[in-house]
Amino acid sequence: MATGTRLPAERELAAQLGISRTTVTAAYAELRDAGYLQSVRGSGSVVTLPLRPTAPLDLVLPEFLDFSKATMPAAPEIAAASLAAAQALPRYLGESGFDPFGLPELRDAIAQRYTNRGLPTTADQVMVTLGALHGISLIARTFVSRGDRAVVENPTYPHALDALRSAGARLVPVSVTTADGWDEGALEQVLQRTSPSLGYLMPDFHNPTGASMSIGLRERVIALAESQGTTLIADETMAELGFDGDEPRLPFAAHGIAITVGSVGKTLWGGVRLGWIRADRSVIQRLARARNAGDLGTPILEQLVVLELLRDFDEILASRRAYLRAGRDRLAALLADRLPQWQVPQVRGGLTLWVGLGEPVSSQLAIAARNEGLVIAAGPRFGLDGAFERFIRIPFSLSAEHTINGVDALATAWATVGRLPARVQELEIASVA
Repeated sequence: MATGTRLPAERELAAQLGISRTTVTAAYAELRDAGYLQSVRGSGSVVTLPLRPTAPLDLVLPEFLDFSKATMPAAPEIAAASLAAAQALPRYLGESGFDPFGLPELRDAIAQRYTNRGLPTTADQVMVTLGALHGISLIARTFVSRGDRAVVENPTYPHALDALRSAGARLVPVSVTTADGWDEGALEQVLQRTSPSLGYLMPDFHNPTGASMSIGLRERVIALAESQGTTLIADETMAELGFDGDEPRLPFAAHGIAITVGSVGKTLWGGVRLGWIRADRSVIQRLARARNAGDLGTPILEQLVVLELLRDFDEILASRRAYLRAGRDRLAALLADRLPQWQVPQVRGGLTLWVGLGEPVSSQLAIAARNEGLVIAAGPRFGLDGAFERFIRIPFSLSAEHTINGVDALATAWATVGRLPARVQELEIASVA
């Protein structure tokens, strides 16, 4: 049953089913307690999804295959880079190890990469962070006051929504689709009419749809944001994962003022918890002052590992792109064969497919998939107010074996969706990457 569906009154449902009203009342109460039903006196009861599961499925057991995280296996070069970093570490042991900005040589390497991509950058415009999410959270805490509006894409990266909510932001959604990308009119109107304090965008290979923003829209959005006093965050964690031969696009901030967030979690490995913020010097200084309230810097050893890897980053990226291209083609072929009724978009980069199911049953499918040993996030996890029951995000970044086994599990689960028991089960998991 889709979220937002209005249920019959207790007396009416009891009459329809031929059971006592007491039984229906107890069932409704249990659903309300679990967060799957919202009742307002005089307005009836509607189906919802809980903000937090009643019994969080926050652990993926070893026997489960995990499709909830869009990430590749570690780049083979990480092992050698770790050894080299360990050998370099003694040079830093005489220092405190506490630095909110990051190692100067790593900041310089990140700045040089931006410069090479067409956005002149100096080391003092870069802060090294504990991953992209840490950067998003730090920016939100610094630039959002409780009650401020923040523009977000819908669907989007779930943990970014959590970070903005934690900072007290009121979220204003703008639609993004696999077919048409951003609702340009709505995005421009939201910026003009609501004057949001912050905007969070993923302009390249958007997670989860795979869409990329046109150059013209980038320029218009940045100009509108500047005129309204809106600070834009451009999440570019996917920006260099295009694999269909398209000409690389300039970084978002090359078109105007914006704060850029990046990381190596998607390109190298999620186990290397390191990212960065690229912004004007004054913004970096402000973020450093705010950062001291939450943490005192990024681990030195991980910074040295990434510094080693950046030396050959272009070659590493070429290999990763080839891996993702093969993964995309494999997953698309498997879905066409096993689940031909699903709508599978053609993406040119990123890590995932935002697949249309044709029916509002994503949450039911996620439950059924877990019964088949597969953990996957239901579509509503990526949206606001329980939307996207007709979609599910499937990564193509896993190994061939895992992808085949995962699609087999999805196909088996899909066959059982219409026969699920009426009792609603827990379906959210705590972490989606």
